[in-house]
Amino acid sequence: MPYKTALYPGTFDPITIGHLDIIGRAAKIADRVVIGVAVNEEKAPLFDLEERVAMVTEETKSFEKLADIEVRPFSKLLMHFAEEVGAGMIVRGLRAVSDFEYEFQMVAMNQRLNPDIETVFFMADPEHQAISSRLVKEIARLGGDIKAFVPPTVAQCLKEKFG
Repeated sequence: MPYKTALYPGTFDPITIGHLDIIGRAAKIADRVVIGVAVNEEKAPLFDLEERVAMVTEETKSFEKLADIEVRPFSKLLMHFAEEVGAGMIVRGLRAVSDFEYEFQMVAMNQRLNPDIETVFFMADPEHQAISSRLVKEIARLGGDIKAFVPPTVAQCLKEKFG
């Protein structure tokens, strides 16, 4: 079986337990998982790129027993980044039908750009389907309890951001 590299791209602002579930599952099917932390100014991230890379790096250490884990920032076209890291597959998580509609369009475009790189979808664990970084930030901003949605160190980072 050939050596397999999976790329899991995202903004990770912040990383959630839903993201970690997908990373752990990707580590079961790939020898190497590159977590691409995207520069996406359109989303106006709460955490800067360095903070997001640091959080993802810290929270994914436990997966190193399953696969080689590498966290890298990127700001280029996803397919160019996938080629740069030698990915044979792009991993995506799906929470709802609305996610599928967007991802379906992305797969079609990516397939045209490089038909040799497959997209693999993982359905979100039902326990994590409602979790999104956007909602976690909103709950944290309003003083709600986010312990069920993010690792403790990430919850602390959010608490510090919102005072």
